[in-house]
Amino acid sequence: MTAPEFETVLYGVADKIATITLNRPEQLNTIIPPMPDEVQAAVHLAVRDPDVSVIVLRGAGRSFCAGYNFGGGFHHWDDQLATDGQWDPGKDFVFATAAAISPTQQFMSVWRSPKPVIAQVHGYCVGGGSDFALCADLVIASDDAVFGTPYSRMWGCYLSGMWLYRLGLTRAKEFALTGKPLTGAQAAEVGLINRSVPFAELEVTVAEQARQLASIPLSQLSAMKLVVNHAYENMGISSTQTLGPILDGLMRNTPDARRFIEIAENDSVRAVITERDGPFGDYSQAPPEHRPNPDHVITP
Repeated sequence: MTAPEFETVLYGVADKIATITLNRPEQLNTIIPPMPDEVQAAVHLAVRDPDVSVIVLRGAGRSFCAGYNFGGGFHHWDDQLATDGQWDPGKDFVFATAAAISPTQQFMSVWRSPKPVIAQVHGYCVGGGSDFALCADLVIASDDAVFGTPYSRMWGCYLSGMWLYRLGLTRAKEFALTGKPLTGAQAAEVGLINRSVPFAELEVTVAEQARQLASIPLSQLSAMKLVVNHAYENMGISSTQTLGPILDGLMRNTPDARRFIEIAENDSVRAVITERDGPFGDYSQAPPEHRPNPDHVITP
């Protein structure tokens, strides 16, 4: 099966394993259009391919995904969110919740895929990037990866809701209210992800897990994934994914949020992130030993 040329992702198949690579390495794979559409299209390619049993999701360069790109004032989403240059809440809630066009729902294609998906995470996996990665069935990260939702402090709300369902009430409230990050090792310890390994072992660990899964009949994999997914869907994932993106739109347009994005647009993203995270001393404001190693790079 011949894959189309994508702008923001790479797609390849070998030995029953499809690999989808977010491919904006110089921008830490931040999310812009058409990335959600292309991820969904790549997942659909893998689902349709009879030679694929397992999907691996990863990011090129220094990070898996550093969330939605809000540099330049977020204007790359204006067609979906604005009318005459002003935020249009009617457009926003339709865009945020319509299955065919919602970025959250397009990223959820990995959840809906009958074929198991492994997220291979390194570097930053934050904001919308973490909402996306946690939609995968298995998440394996490097020890020094950083997971988090800095939008808990400003300019956002849980989107896929997977932080809630993976952590449970006690931990979910803690991270929802503080936005504090976890390393890959810490994320594995609290059960947010499945496993954490040294970066040097990450690719081989994911490849071995994918090979093991690919040795199981696809019908068996699909049946087990379906029953687990439905158990969680019965807990209200659909409702959470309706409310979360609507609240996200509201939180992007409060007076504080408008000031936040104006600073990012007129000064720099670094300036506004420094203001947001400086008091906490984390994410980009953390000391080097608490940030991902910049030498840990995935080369497609």
